[in-house]
Amino acid sequence: MKLIEGGVTSPRGFSANGIHCGIRKSRTKRDLCLIVSDRPASAAAVYTTNLVKGAPLKVTKKNLENGTARAVICNSGNANTCNADGVGIAEKMCSLAADALGIDPSDVVVASTGVIGEPLSIDPIAAGIGELAAGLGDHNDLAAEAIMTTDVRMKSFAVSFDIGGVECRLGGIAKGSGMIHPNMATMLVFITTDCSVPSSALRAALSHDIKNTFNMISIDGDTSTNDMVVVLANGASGSPEVTEDSEYFPVFMKALNTVTVALCRAIAADGEGATKLLECAVTGAKDEECAKTVAKAVVCSSLTKAAMFGADANWGRVLCAAGYSGAPIDPDRVGVVFSSRAGDIEVCRDGAGVPFSEELAKKILSEDEITIRVSLGEGDASATAWGCDLTYDYVKINGDYRT
Repeated sequence: MKLIEGGVTSPRGFSANGIHCGIRKSRTKRDLCLIVSDRPASAAAVYTTNLVKGAPLKVTKKNLENGTARAVICNSGNANTCNADGVGIAEKMCSLAADALGIDPSDVVVASTGVIGEPLSIDPIAAGIGELAAGLGDHNDLAAEAIMTTDVRMKSFAVSFDIGGVECRLGGIAKGSGMIHPNMATMLVFITTDCSVPSSALRAALSHDIKNTFNMISIDGDTSTNDMVVVLANGASGSPEVTEDSEYFPVFMKALNTVTVALCRAIAADGEGATKLLECAVTGAKDEECAKTVAKAVVCSSLTKAAMFGADANWGRVLCAAGYSGAPIDPDRVGVVFSSRAGDIEVCRDGAGVPFSEELAKKILSEDEITIRVSLGEGDASATAWGCDLTYDYVKINGDYRT
């Protein structure tokens, strides 16, 4: 298993492109993305649990009922949500992509991200689809840029791994900066692989993976309406088929998890206005559910997030979050350690404070990646969640988002 370049275009048989078609006002911002497999691909997806769902999700769920797809089309700048003609627009996006590629519209995944409740015109998409399709190639970065909204950085990772002596590749791109909260899927993520994996095994792998990755991120406690994670597997590597009961399934799961964890960390680090990536690692829990509940409560705590922004070692806020999380913990056994590249510092043991250097704590918490280690002292289960600090800029960004 090794990290490689290329994102969604690193697997064989996949191409991508991203252009500015006119949905977004600024011509410097790409707003239309296309990812294509040169052959039919197995497909699996997970979606937001928000009862208010964007029209593209409804169309994509229908298109993926047969477990196959050939392409993904995604626009930024408009969520195509809560619009009377939203489903028709999403279906038209599929038809435009299909006509340009010579495939069936039902083989197209469609996604949108941006402002909710504003009508989406099909005109700029129709005008730009020819250029978009004609420019398909090894353009992972253009595609990754085209799905960004308030994101500051592109998010793209890929790995190579061995299946039965055959080199396979798996890569992904993601967007996510605000409206991020654990409740699937909290962002848009598109993953491709040239490994041979039937849709049933893809669904099993993705459903298992999200429990410890995309469902363990929180930026602001808001779950969006358009979130989805999609995986396409086209088998172009010629590898043996990876079924759920295959000896290769754990290898595929590790490859998938390596990319999804990297994307999770990138999304959390790029939270709106964020200056620091926060990781909460809980150990010593009675069971995994308890560990997850505590970890998520800590990264969701506005007071903890604000303390991390100010490099304030206010460990009481961590204990407070653990205490109201609903997890069955014994407060008198809890310990807290803050860690970063600058070192480690214990601030709480057995539910009480211990003497520590405020100067060293400030130095540790001034780094851009911080780990909050919480030990519960009651078992062997563990879990990790990701988030970011809460800054002045979060309010500034969301106070004038539509303008």
